[in-house]
Amino acid sequence: MITKPTPPSSVSTALLILRGAIAGVTGCPIGGGDSTPSLMQPSYIKDGYPSGKFSVGFGKKNGTTCELIIPGQDDDDESRTKQNALLDAIEVAANRIVKENIPIVLFKMDRDEAIEKFGSIMLDQSQLKLPKKTKDEDKVLTLACIDNVILGVPPGPVLTSTDIGGKIKLERGFDNFKSNIIAGKKSRKCEIIIKFRIDVDEASEIGVDATIVDVNEDLINSTVVMLEKLSVQSVRMEEGIQVKKIMAAEKKESTATEVKESVANNIEETDEMVVNAFEVQGAIDYDKLVDNFGSKLIDKELHERIERLTVGRGTVPYLHRFLRRNIFFSHRDMTKICDCLEANKPFYLYTGRGPSSGAMHLGHLVPFLFTKWLQQAFQCPLVIQMTDDEKFLFKGKYDEVEGDNLDYFAKLTIENAKDIIACGFIPEKTFLFSDLEYVGQMYPNIVRIWKAVTNNSVNNIFGFDGSSNIGKIAFPAIQAAPSFPSSFPVVLNAARDSNLACLIPCAIDQDPYFRMTRDIAHKLVRKSHPLGGKPALIHSKFFPPLQGSQGKMSSSDTTSAIFLTDSLDEIESKIKVHAFSGGQETRKMQEELGANLEVDVSYQWLRFFLEDDDELEQIGKDYSSGSGEFWSTGAVKARLVKVLQEIVRRHQCERAKVSDDVVREWMMERCLL
Repeated sequence: MITKPTPPSSVSTALLILRGAIAGVTGCPIGGGDSTPSLMQPSYIKDGYPSGKFSVGFGKKNGTTCELIIPGQDDDDESRTKQNALLDAIEVAANRIVKENIPIVLFKMDRDEAIEKFGSIMLDQSQLKLPKKTKDEDKVLTLACIDNVILGVPPGPVLTSTDIGGKIKLERGFDNFKSNIIAGKKSRKCEIIIKFRIDVDEASEIGVDATIVDVNEDLINSTVVMLEKLSVQSVRMEEGIQVKKIMAAEKKESTATEVKESVANNIEETDEMVVNAFEVQGAIDYDKLVDNFGSKLIDKELHERIERLTVGRGTVPYLHRFLRRNIFFSHRDMTKICDCLEANKPFYLYTGRGPSSGAMHLGHLVPFLFTKWLQQAFQCPLVIQMTDDEKFLFKGKYDEVEGDNLDYFAKLTIENAKDIIACGFIPEKTFLFSDLEYVGQMYPNIVRIWKAVTNNSVNNIFGFDGSSNIGKIAFPAIQAAPSFPSSFPVVLNAARDSNLACLIPCAIDQDPYFRMTRDIAHKLVRKSHPLGGKPALIHSKFFPPLQGSQGKMSSSDTTSAIFLTDSLDEIESKIKVHAFSGGQETRKMQEELGANLEVDVSYQWLRFFLEDDDELEQIGKDYSSGSGEFWSTGAVKARLVKVLQEIVRRHQCERAKVSDDVVREWMMERCLL
């Protein structure tokens, strides 16, 4: 007999939360009858994240118990949009339950007595019937009760509350029907297949398992009252009410465009803008972000000055498109870097990469493409930090048989380094290093930073608390250390009294590390340093995911990104299927209203990767007016596909030339000056 593995507590808890969210959003009872969920499939740890998969049936397509009309089943944009709208609502509702940190009560009860008191509503499909030969101990049920959300038999241990230590993420994809509403052609059976993961730093730190309490009359009575509310066929969660308005249940016919706009306005607006070193979510207001962080916008005068000191000197033919299009938009002390250029004072570039996966995506490529241009424009040395230590501290795992997986992240460093080298940096002016290998040279400065920064400061900046491992709290000093030239005594020929300035190109979510660094920089350098020891920064906006313009692209969601390992066909399929459209539903509407360029992912991606300004302007003009060659979403997507296919094809050709030995050459400690 094959025994299925027991899921982690976080996964069992997430299953119960999702069952409650599905029921509350769709208007179905929490279980029993047509809406009985299936037993979760044993896929509990995947790609380092706790995960699971299960389905919930809604009966026949016609006459389903679901109060919401099940979204269309056709493989078209409108059907997919409606399906994703429902999944978005379920995800938002589930994470609201997580955030509310509702206590979970765990108790045991005789199976027959439980069914008599509560009905079969708490059972999944596999639990409805017992085998003919069942031991007496197997006739006792362990029930988990989450007030006003769910009562059910969990597939494994559960936590004391709904706080599972991270966000629940639902995977989406129409072609393979993962996490989508499907209907059999003959039976017209409707069900939602939910494939989910939990984004947590460390599964071992998310909480304590619930203890089993004694059953008493008060507990049973309160549970029965709760079930009376949960057993009715009605939408009872705000997220479901919003989707109900969107779907075809409305008196007027909804278009896919209305669905997208309504979901964005009514569901996503509940998520405030969050930007920190570990999380980016919500609609990003970059002006507000600059005010909050205390950086400065790159104005016209600074643009002209940078152009004069680069293009004017003949080191590059034109300003990088990321500057021309305001993608790199914010800075700290970039004017002082210009002062160094004008005074012929040397400085160096510093950027980095946290190797969390073997394949980088286009969003990862953005800072490296710009850094390559900066190196060429300024003809300066560059150091690239590979934070394999950080990824282990935040995402590493320990197994009693295999031990920890630190070596896994060290190997990812080599693979990611190949992608970075393929970008085309100047070899004799570039030093690429792994923290695990190079930390000894930086250690004196790391110790100085530790001495200068208090534990309270780190906790306030990064949100650490008593449950964080000590490595997490210590790591910010390691990312700060390359900001000081004396961390590279050989590479930059720099002693502690070096006046070499540092410029860091990065996405703005990395700014917290360097705000901390700038606050204590004066303690590590001489007063004669041109920036007072502080690193200068130039910040980029976030590269949007395929599904929408909010937040940033994620390497853990394969449908949100184009990876540098994707085939040409995969690139075309992802853009056509997943790229969020700002266009109208019909040709007539498109010709009358045009597209919304601000939310159209294909157009926004062209802003990042199409070099020709005139062509980009023409595409925007055509698409926003619904006229000309690029009047439609299909035409814009087709142009983007060609642009991305060429970039990825060229990158893959260059990467194929980079062997492990070549990586070691780039990582060899040597003087760049």
